[in-house]
Amino acid sequence: MFYILLNGICFALGSFCMLDMDIKIEQTKWQKRKKYVPFIAGGIILSALLSWLALGRFSSTLRVKERDLSVATVEEGKFEDYIYIDGQAAPIRVVQISTEEGGIVREKVVEEGAHVKEGDVIVQLSNSNLDLEIMNAESELAEKQNMLRNTQISMEQEALDNKTEQRQQDMEVRRKQRAYEQQKALWEENLIAKETYLQAEEDWQLAVDKQKLLNDRMEKDEKYRQAQLDQMNDNLANMRQNVLMVRQRKENLCVRSAINGELGSLNVELGQNVAAGQTIGQVNDLSDYKITAQIDQNYLDRVSTGLKAVASTNNKEYQLTLKKIYPEVKDQRFRVDFVFDGERPENIRSGQTFHLDLQLGDPKTCIFIPKGTFYGVTNGNWIFVLDKEGKKAYRRKIRIGIQNARYYEVLEGLEPGESVILNGYDAFGNYNILKIN
Repeated sequence: MFYILLNGICFALGSFCMLDMDIKIEQTKWQKRKKYVPFIAGGIILSALLSWLALGRFSSTLRVKERDLSVATVEEGKFEDYIYIDGQAAPIRVVQISTEEGGIVREKVVEEGAHVKEGDVIVQLSNSNLDLEIMNAESELAEKQNMLRNTQISMEQEALDNKTEQRQQDMEVRRKQRAYEQQKALWEENLIAKETYLQAEEDWQLAVDKQKLLNDRMEKDEKYRQAQLDQMNDNLANMRQNVLMVRQRKENLCVRSAINGELGSLNVELGQNVAAGQTIGQVNDLSDYKITAQIDQNYLDRVSTGLKAVASTNNKEYQLTLKKIYPEVKDQRFRVDFVFDGERPENIRSGQTFHLDLQLGDPKTCIFIPKGTFYGVTNGNWIFVLDKEGKKAYRRKIRIGIQNARYYEVLEGLEPGESVILNGYDAFGNYNILKIN
Protein backbone atom coordinates (compact mmCIF):
# COMPACT_ATOMS: atom_id res chain seq x y z
CA MET A 1 0.00 0.00 0.00
CA PHE A 2 2.97 2.27 0.69
CA TYR A 3 4.05 1.71 -2.88
CA ILE A 4 0.75 3.16 -4.16
CA LEU A 5 1.10 6.24 -1.97
CA LEU A 6 4.69 6.81 -3.07
CA ASN A 7 3.67 6.59 -6.71
CA GLY A 8 1.03 9.28 -6.17
CA ILE A 9 3.54 11.66 -4.59
CA CYS A 10 6.06 11.06 -7.34
CA PHE A 11 3.39 11.73 -9.93
CA ALA A 12 2.55 15.07 -8.31
CA LEU A 13 6.19 16.11 -8.03
CA GLY A 14 6.83 15.05 -11.60
CA SER A 15 3.95 17.18 -12.78
CA PHE A 16 5.36 20.11 -10.87
CA CYS A 17 8.80 19.72 -12.40
CA MET A 18 7.41 19.52 -15.91
CA LEU A 19 5.41 22.65 -15.40
CA ASP A 20 8.45 24.36 -13.92
CA MET A 21 10.39 23.93 -17.14
CA ASP A 22 8.06 26.31 -18.92
CA ILE A 23 8.63 29.25 -16.43
CA LYS A 24 10.68 32.23 -17.48
CA ILE A 25 14.21 32.46 -16.02
CA GLU A 26 13.70 36.00 -14.75
CA GLN A 27 11.33 34.77 -11.94
CA THR A 28 12.75 33.75 -8.57
CA LYS A 29 12.59 30.15 -7.44
CA TRP A 30 10.00 30.88 -4.77
CA GLN A 31 7.87 32.83 -7.14
CA LYS A 32 7.98 30.03 -9.66
CA ARG A 33 7.14 27.30 -7.14
CA LYS A 34 4.61 29.23 -5.09
CA LYS A 35 2.36 29.37 -8.07
CA TYR A 36 2.09 25.52 -8.24
CA VAL A 37 1.77 24.69 -4.55
CA PRO A 38 -1.99 24.01 -4.93
CA PHE A 39 -1.29 21.52 -7.71
CA ILE A 40 1.25 19.69 -5.55
CA ALA A 41 -1.08 19.57 -2.58
CA GLY A 42 -3.93 18.33 -4.78
CA GLY A 43 -1.76 15.54 -6.17
CA ILE A 44 -0.74 14.46 -2.69
CA ILE A 45 -4.35 14.48 -1.48
CA LEU A 46 -5.51 12.55 -4.56
CA SER A 47 -2.81 9.91 -4.08
CA ALA A 48 -3.70 9.57 -0.41
CA LEU A 49 -7.36 9.19 -1.32
CA LEU A 50 -6.62 6.47 -3.87
CA SER A 51 -4.41 4.68 -1.36
CA TRP A 52 -7.11 4.90 1.29
CA LEU A 53 -9.67 3.43 -1.10
CA ALA A 54 -7.33 0.60 -2.04
CA LEU A 55 -6.50 -0.17 1.58
CA GLY A 56 -10.15 -0.01 2.50
CA ARG A 57 -11.07 -2.46 -0.25
CA PHE A 58 -8.38 -5.08 0.37
CA SER A 59 -7.30 -4.76 3.98
CA SER A 60 -9.94 -2.98 6.02
CA THR A 61 -12.65 -4.80 7.89
CA LEU A 62 -16.09 -5.58 6.55
CA ARG A 63 -18.95 -4.96 8.96
CA VAL A 64 -21.46 -7.80 9.20
CA LYS A 65 -24.44 -8.45 11.40
CA GLU A 66 -24.22 -11.25 13.93
CA ARG A 67 -27.78 -12.39 13.30
CA ASP A 68 -26.93 -13.12 9.65
CA LEU A 69 -24.08 -15.48 10.53
CA SER A 70 -24.09 -19.19 11.23
CA VAL A 71 -21.30 -19.90 13.71
CA ALA A 72 -20.05 -23.35 14.73
CA THR A 73 -17.42 -24.66 17.11
CA VAL A 74 -14.49 -26.76 15.93
CA GLU A 75 -14.73 -30.16 17.59
CA GLU A 76 -12.47 -33.13 18.14
CA GLY A 77 -13.95 -36.57 18.55
CA LYS A 78 -15.15 -39.71 16.85
CA PHE A 79 -15.74 -39.07 13.15
CA GLU A 80 -18.15 -41.45 11.42
CA ASP A 81 -17.04 -42.03 7.82
CA TYR A 82 -20.40 -42.38 6.08
CA ILE A 83 -22.57 -40.71 3.48
CA TYR A 84 -26.31 -40.16 3.45
CA ILE A 85 -28.18 -41.29 0.33
CA ASP A 86 -31.74 -42.09 -0.74
CA GLY A 87 -32.65 -45.40 -2.35
CA GLN A 88 -35.72 -47.04 -3.84
CA ALA A 89 -36.91 -50.60 -3.39
CA ALA A 90 -36.87 -52.80 -6.49
CA PRO A 91 -37.49 -56.50 -7.16
CA ILE A 92 -34.42 -58.63 -6.56
CA ARG A 93 -34.56 -59.74 -10.18
CA VAL A 94 -36.29 -58.52 -13.34
CA VAL A 95 -36.62 -60.94 -16.25
CA GLN A 96 -37.35 -59.55 -19.69
CA ILE A 97 -40.04 -61.16 -21.85
CA SER A 98 -38.83 -61.61 -25.43
CA THR A 99 -40.36 -63.40 -28.39
CA GLU A 100 -38.36 -66.28 -29.86
CA GLU A 101 -40.58 -66.25 -32.96
CA GLY A 102 -42.18 -63.33 -34.73
CA GLY A 103 -45.90 -63.21 -35.39
CA ILE A 104 -49.22 -61.47 -34.89
CA VAL A 105 -50.56 -61.02 -31.36
CA ARG A 106 -53.67 -63.16 -31.27
CA GLU A 107 -54.38 -63.11 -27.52
CA LYS A 108 -53.13 -61.46 -24.33
CA VAL A 109 -53.65 -64.25 -21.83
CA VAL A 110 -52.76 -62.21 -18.69
CA GLU A 111 -52.67 -58.49 -17.94
CA GLU A 112 -50.10 -56.30 -16.22
CA GLY A 113 -49.87 -56.74 -12.46
CA ALA A 114 -51.04 -60.36 -12.56
CA HIS A 115 -49.09 -63.01 -10.68
CA VAL A 116 -47.71 -65.69 -13.00
CA LYS A 117 -45.87 -68.97 -12.56
CA GLU A 118 -42.97 -70.33 -14.54
CA GLY A 119 -44.28 -71.68 -17.85
CA ASP A 120 -47.56 -69.75 -17.83
CA VAL A 121 -48.58 -68.43 -21.26
CA ILE A 122 -48.57 -64.63 -21.34
CA VAL A 123 -49.14 -63.87 -25.04
CA GLN A 124 -50.33 -66.11 -27.89
CA LEU A 125 -48.94 -65.36 -31.36
CA SER A 126 -49.83 -66.70 -34.80
CA ASN A 127 -47.55 -67.09 -37.86
CA SER A 128 -48.92 -68.52 -41.14
CA ASN A 129 -45.46 -68.62 -42.72
CA LEU A 130 -44.26 -70.84 -39.91
CA ASP A 131 -47.24 -73.16 -40.44
CA LEU A 132 -46.31 -73.48 -44.12
CA GLU A 133 -42.68 -74.16 -43.19
CA ILE A 134 -43.77 -76.96 -40.87
CA MET A 135 -45.86 -78.53 -43.62
CA ASN A 136 -42.95 -78.38 -46.07
CA ALA A 137 -40.57 -79.92 -43.56
CA GLU A 138 -42.97 -82.76 -42.79
CA SER A 139 -43.56 -83.38 -46.51
CA GLU A 140 -39.83 -83.53 -47.19
CA LEU A 141 -39.39 -85.91 -44.28
CA ALA A 142 -42.06 -88.24 -45.65
CA GLU A 143 -40.39 -88.16 -49.07
CA LYS A 144 -37.02 -89.03 -47.61
CA GLN A 145 -38.54 -91.85 -45.60
CA ASN A 146 -40.07 -93.35 -48.77
CA MET A 147 -36.74 -93.06 -50.58
CA LEU A 148 -35.00 -94.80 -47.72
CA ARG A 149 -37.50 -97.63 -47.68
CA ASN A 150 -37.14 -98.12 -51.46
CA THR A 151 -33.38 -98.08 -51.17
CA GLN A 152 -33.48 -100.59 -48.34
CA ILE A 153 -35.69 -102.90 -50.42
CA SER A 154 -33.33 -102.59 -53.39
CA MET A 155 -30.33 -103.31 -51.23
CA GLU A 156 -32.00 -106.29 -49.61
CA GLN A 157 -32.84 -107.69 -53.07
CA GLU A 158 -29.25 -107.16 -54.16
CA ALA A 159 -27.97 -108.90 -51.06
CA LEU A 160 -30.33 -111.82 -51.69
CA ASP A 161 -29.07 -112.13 -55.28
CA ASN A 162 -25.49 -112.13 -54.05
CA LYS A 163 -26.24 -114.86 -51.56
CA THR A 164 -27.89 -116.96 -54.30
CA GLU A 165 -24.88 -116.49 -56.52
CA GLN A 166 -22.62 -117.40 -53.63
CA ARG A 167 -24.55 -120.64 -53.02
CA GLN A 168 -24.33 -121.54 -56.68
CA GLN A 169 -20.61 -120.90 -56.73
CA ASP A 170 -20.11 -122.99 -53.60
CA MET A 171 -21.96 -125.83 -55.28
CA GLU A 172 -19.86 -125.37 -58.43
CA VAL A 173 -16.68 -125.63 -56.37
CA ARG A 174 -17.84 -128.84 -54.75
CA ARG A 175 -18.75 -130.36 -58.15
CA LYS A 176 -15.44 -129.39 -59.71
CA GLN A 177 -13.65 -130.79 -56.69
CA ARG A 178 -15.45 -134.17 -57.00
CA ALA A 179 -14.70 -134.32 -60.72
CA TYR A 180 -11.07 -133.51 -60.07
CA GLU A 181 -10.78 -136.20 -57.41
CA GLN A 182 -12.40 -138.81 -59.74
CA GLN A 183 -10.10 -137.87 -62.63
CA LYS A 184 -7.11 -137.96 -60.36
CA ALA A 185 -7.96 -141.50 -59.20
CA LEU A 186 -8.45 -142.68 -62.78
CA TRP A 187 -5.22 -141.06 -63.92
CA GLU A 188 -3.29 -142.70 -61.12
CA GLU A 189 -4.59 -146.09 -62.39
CA ASN A 190 -3.65 -145.07 -65.98
CA LEU A 191 -7.26 -145.30 -67.06
CA ILE A 192 -7.43 -141.80 -68.57
CA ALA A 193 -5.13 -139.46 -70.29
CA LYS A 194 -3.15 -137.00 -68.22
CA GLU A 195 -4.69 -134.08 -70.13
CA THR A 196 -8.15 -135.03 -68.89
CA TYR A 197 -6.83 -135.08 -65.32
CA LEU A 198 -5.14 -131.71 -65.71
CA GLN A 199 -8.29 -130.10 -67.16
CA ALA A 200 -10.32 -131.33 -64.17
CA GLU A 201 -7.75 -129.89 -61.80
CA GLU A 202 -7.77 -126.55 -63.62
CA ASP A 203 -11.58 -126.40 -63.63
CA TRP A 204 -11.65 -127.02 -59.88
CA GLN A 205 -8.97 -124.38 -59.22
CA LEU A 206 -10.84 -121.86 -61.40
CA ALA A 207 -14.02 -122.47 -59.41
CA VAL A 208 -12.13 -121.91 -56.15
CA ASP A 209 -10.69 -118.61 -57.45
CA LYS A 210 -14.13 -117.45 -58.54
CA GLN A 211 -15.45 -118.29 -55.10
CA LYS A 212 -12.79 -116.11 -53.46
CA LEU A 213 -13.45 -113.20 -55.80
CA LEU A 214 -17.20 -113.52 -55.22
CA ASN A 215 -16.71 -113.54 -51.46
CA ASP A 216 -14.46 -110.43 -51.65
CA ARG A 217 -17.00 -108.61 -53.82
CA MET A 218 -19.88 -109.52 -51.50
CA GLU A 219 -17.90 -108.31 -48.48
CA LYS A 220 -17.19 -104.97 -50.15
CA ASP A 221 -20.77 -104.64 -51.35
CA GLU A 222 -21.99 -105.30 -47.84
CA LYS A 223 -19.74 -102.56 -46.42
CA TYR A 224 -20.86 -100.13 -49.11
CA ARG A 225 -24.53 -100.91 -48.52
CA GLN A 226 -24.09 -100.53 -44.78
CA ALA A 227 -22.30 -97.16 -45.17
CA GLN A 228 -25.00 -95.97 -47.54
CA LEU A 229 -27.72 -97.08 -45.15
CA ASP A 230 -25.97 -95.39 -42.21
CA GLN A 231 -25.68 -92.15 -44.15
CA MET A 232 -29.32 -92.26 -45.19
CA ASN A 233 -30.38 -93.05 -41.63
CA ASP A 234 -28.31 -90.09 -40.38
CA ASN A 235 -29.91 -87.82 -42.97
CA LEU A 236 -33.30 -89.11 -41.99
CA ALA A 237 -32.56 -88.56 -38.31
CA ASN A 238 -31.46 -84.99 -39.07
CA MET A 239 -34.65 -84.37 -40.97
CA ARG A 240 -36.70 -85.75 -38.09
CA GLN A 241 -34.80 -83.43 -35.74
CA ASN A 242 -35.43 -80.54 -38.10
CA VAL A 243 -39.14 -81.30 -38.11
CA LEU A 244 -39.11 -81.43 -34.30
CA MET A 245 -37.33 -78.08 -34.16
CA VAL A 246 -39.80 -76.53 -36.58
CA ARG A 247 -42.65 -77.88 -34.47
CA GLN A 248 -40.91 -76.44 -31.42
CA ARG A 249 -40.87 -73.07 -33.16
CA LYS A 250 -44.61 -73.45 -33.41
CA GLU A 251 -44.68 -73.97 -29.67
CA ASN A 252 -42.61 -70.79 -29.23
CA LEU A 253 -45.55 -68.79 -30.54
CA CYS A 254 -46.84 -69.22 -26.97
CA VAL A 255 -44.79 -66.60 -25.08
CA ARG A 256 -44.33 -67.92 -21.53
CA SER A 257 -43.03 -66.63 -18.21
CA ALA A 258 -39.53 -67.80 -17.30
CA ILE A 259 -39.99 -67.36 -13.52
CA ASN A 260 -42.60 -67.08 -10.80
CA GLY A 261 -43.43 -63.44 -10.20
CA GLU A 262 -45.53 -60.44 -11.11
CA LEU A 263 -46.08 -59.28 -14.68
CA GLY A 264 -44.62 -55.79 -14.46
CA SER A 265 -45.27 -54.55 -17.99
CA LEU A 266 -46.65 -55.87 -21.27
CA ASN A 267 -46.14 -53.60 -24.26
CA VAL A 268 -48.20 -55.31 -26.98
CA GLU A 269 -51.72 -54.96 -28.36
CA LEU A 270 -54.00 -57.39 -30.17
CA GLY A 271 -53.18 -57.58 -33.86
CA GLN A 272 -49.70 -56.12 -33.40
CA ASN A 273 -46.91 -57.65 -35.47
CA VAL A 274 -43.89 -58.39 -33.27
CA ALA A 275 -40.46 -59.46 -34.51
CA ALA A 276 -38.40 -62.40 -33.29
CA GLY A 277 -36.26 -61.37 -30.32
CA GLN A 278 -38.36 -58.29 -29.53
CA THR A 279 -38.76 -57.40 -25.85
CA ILE A 280 -42.44 -57.02 -25.04
CA GLY A 281 -42.48 -56.84 -21.23
CA GLN A 282 -40.95 -58.00 -17.97
CA VAL A 283 -41.67 -60.24 -15.00
CA ASN A 284 -40.62 -59.06 -11.52
CA ASP A 285 -39.25 -61.63 -9.09
CA LEU A 286 -40.96 -60.72 -5.81
CA SER A 287 -39.29 -63.43 -3.75
CA ASP A 288 -36.95 -60.72 -2.42
CA TYR A 289 -36.15 -57.02 -2.83
CA LYS A 290 -33.05 -54.87 -3.27
CA ILE A 291 -32.42 -51.15 -2.72
CA THR A 292 -31.17 -49.16 -5.71
CA ALA A 293 -29.45 -45.80 -5.07
CA GLN A 294 -27.48 -43.08 -6.86
CA ILE A 295 -24.14 -41.86 -5.43
CA ASP A 296 -22.13 -38.77 -6.33
CA GLN A 297 -19.16 -39.56 -8.58
CA ASN A 298 -16.77 -37.95 -6.04
CA TYR A 299 -17.14 -41.12 -3.97
CA LEU A 300 -16.44 -43.48 -6.89
CA ASP A 301 -12.95 -44.42 -5.66
CA ARG A 302 -14.16 -45.06 -2.12
CA VAL A 303 -17.23 -47.18 -2.85
CA SER A 304 -16.76 -50.93 -3.27
CA THR A 305 -18.90 -54.05 -2.98
CA GLY A 306 -19.28 -55.45 0.50
CA LEU A 307 -19.71 -52.09 2.25
CA LYS A 308 -22.40 -52.00 4.93
CA ALA A 309 -25.33 -49.60 5.08
CA VAL A 310 -28.29 -48.92 7.33
CA ALA A 311 -31.74 -48.21 5.87
CA SER A 312 -34.36 -46.48 7.97
CA THR A 313 -38.10 -46.34 7.44
CA ASN A 314 -41.00 -45.96 9.84
CA ASN A 315 -38.52 -45.38 12.71
CA LYS A 316 -36.92 -48.78 12.18
CA GLU A 317 -33.47 -49.67 10.85
CA TYR A 318 -32.45 -52.52 8.54
CA GLN A 319 -28.97 -53.75 7.70
CA LEU A 320 -27.84 -53.93 4.06
CA THR A 321 -24.75 -54.89 2.05
CA LEU A 322 -23.60 -53.22 -1.17
CA LYS A 323 -23.94 -56.00 -3.76
CA LYS A 324 -23.35 -54.39 -7.16
CA ILE A 325 -21.79 -51.23 -8.64
CA TYR A 326 -22.85 -50.26 -12.14
CA PRO A 327 -19.98 -48.97 -14.33
CA GLU A 328 -21.85 -46.16 -16.05
CA VAL A 329 -21.68 -42.61 -14.63
CA LYS A 330 -24.65 -40.46 -15.65
CA ASP A 331 -25.33 -36.87 -14.57
CA GLN A 332 -22.25 -37.08 -12.30
CA ARG A 333 -23.77 -39.99 -10.38
CA PHE A 334 -23.41 -43.76 -10.50
CA ARG A 335 -25.86 -46.50 -9.54
CA VAL A 336 -25.45 -49.18 -6.85
CA ASP A 337 -27.59 -52.04 -5.53
CA PHE A 338 -27.95 -53.10 -1.89
CA VAL A 339 -29.38 -56.37 -0.55
CA PHE A 340 -30.90 -56.90 2.88
CA ASP A 341 -28.99 -58.74 5.60
CA GLY A 342 -31.56 -60.64 7.59
CA GLU A 343 -34.82 -58.90 8.38
CA ARG A 344 -36.72 -57.03 5.67
CA PRO A 345 -39.45 -54.40 6.03
CA GLU A 346 -43.00 -55.69 6.04
CA ASN A 347 -45.25 -54.83 3.10
CA ILE A 348 -42.32 -53.51 1.08
CA ARG A 349 -43.30 -52.21 -2.36
CA SER A 350 -41.38 -51.44 -5.55
CA GLY A 351 -40.45 -47.75 -5.68
CA GLN A 352 -40.66 -47.29 -1.91
CA THR A 353 -38.04 -44.78 -0.70
CA PHE A 354 -35.49 -45.63 1.99
CA HIS A 355 -32.94 -43.34 3.67
CA LEU A 356 -29.52 -45.01 3.79
CA ASP A 357 -26.36 -44.34 5.77
CA LEU A 358 -23.51 -45.93 3.80
CA GLN A 359 -20.43 -46.66 5.91
CA LEU A 360 -17.31 -45.89 3.83
CA GLY A 361 -14.71 -46.62 6.49
CA ASP A 362 -14.07 -47.27 10.16
CA PRO A 363 -14.73 -44.45 12.67
CA LYS A 364 -11.66 -42.42 13.68
CA THR A 365 -10.75 -39.62 16.07
CA CYS A 366 -10.08 -36.29 14.35
CA ILE A 367 -10.92 -32.58 14.24
CA PHE A 368 -14.08 -31.69 12.33
CA ILE A 369 -16.53 -28.87 11.61
CA PRO A 370 -20.17 -28.90 10.48
CA LYS A 371 -20.98 -28.57 6.82
CA GLY A 372 -21.86 -25.12 5.47
CA THR A 373 -22.16 -23.01 2.35
CA PHE A 374 -18.58 -21.75 2.77
CA TYR A 375 -17.26 -24.87 1.02
CA GLY A 376 -18.91 -23.95 -2.30
CA VAL A 377 -17.08 -20.57 -2.33
CA THR A 378 -13.73 -21.44 -0.73
CA ASN A 379 -13.51 -25.04 -1.96
CA GLY A 380 -12.44 -25.87 1.58
CA ASN A 381 -9.19 -23.88 1.28
CA TRP A 382 -9.93 -21.15 3.85
CA ILE A 383 -12.49 -20.05 6.41
CA PHE A 384 -13.20 -17.12 8.78
CA VAL A 385 -12.24 -17.82 12.41
CA LEU A 386 -13.66 -15.71 15.26
CA ASP A 387 -11.49 -14.21 17.99
CA LYS A 388 -12.08 -15.03 21.65
CA GLU A 389 -14.45 -12.08 22.15
CA GLY A 390 -16.46 -13.04 19.08
CA LYS A 391 -16.33 -9.48 17.71
CA LYS A 392 -13.95 -10.06 14.84
CA ALA A 393 -13.27 -12.88 12.41
CA TYR A 394 -10.04 -13.44 10.51
CA ARG A 395 -9.48 -15.28 7.25
CA ARG A 396 -7.38 -18.43 7.71
CA LYS A 397 -6.11 -21.16 5.40
CA ILE A 398 -7.30 -24.69 6.18
CA ARG A 399 -7.17 -28.14 4.62
CA ILE A 400 -10.26 -30.36 4.45
CA GLY A 401 -10.14 -34.19 4.38
CA ILE A 402 -13.02 -36.59 4.00
CA GLN A 403 -16.64 -35.71 4.70
CA ASN A 404 -19.83 -37.39 5.81
CA ALA A 405 -23.44 -36.29 5.71
CA ARG A 406 -22.94 -33.66 8.44
CA TYR A 407 -19.26 -32.85 8.93
CA TYR A 408 -15.94 -32.09 7.22
CA GLU A 409 -12.72 -33.56 8.55
CA VAL A 410 -10.14 -30.79 9.17
CA LEU A 411 -6.55 -31.83 8.49
CA GLU A 412 -4.84 -28.45 9.04
CA GLY A 413 -5.57 -24.88 10.13
CA LEU A 414 -8.05 -25.22 13.03
CA GLU A 415 -7.91 -26.18 16.68
CA PRO A 416 -10.68 -27.69 18.83
CA GLY A 417 -12.77 -25.04 20.59
CA GLU A 418 -12.32 -22.34 17.95
CA SER A 419 -15.40 -20.79 16.35
CA VAL A 420 -15.84 -20.52 12.60
CA ILE A 421 -18.36 -18.88 10.27
CA LEU A 422 -20.17 -21.33 7.97
CA ASN A 423 -22.25 -19.07 5.70
CA GLY A 424 -22.41 -15.74 3.88
CA TYR A 425 -19.17 -16.12 1.92
CA ASP A 426 -20.66 -14.80 -1.31
CA ALA A 427 -20.77 -11.34 0.32
CA PHE A 428 -17.35 -11.50 1.99
CA GLY A 429 -15.40 -11.15 -1.26
CA ASN A 430 -11.65 -10.76 -0.67
CA TYR A 431 -11.91 -9.21 2.79
CA ASN A 432 -9.48 -10.59 5.35
CA ILE A 433 -11.22 -9.29 8.47
CA LEU A 434 -14.87 -9.21 9.49
CA LYS A 435 -16.17 -6.94 12.22
CA ILE A 436 -19.29 -8.38 13.81
CA ASN A 437 -21.98 -6.00 15.15
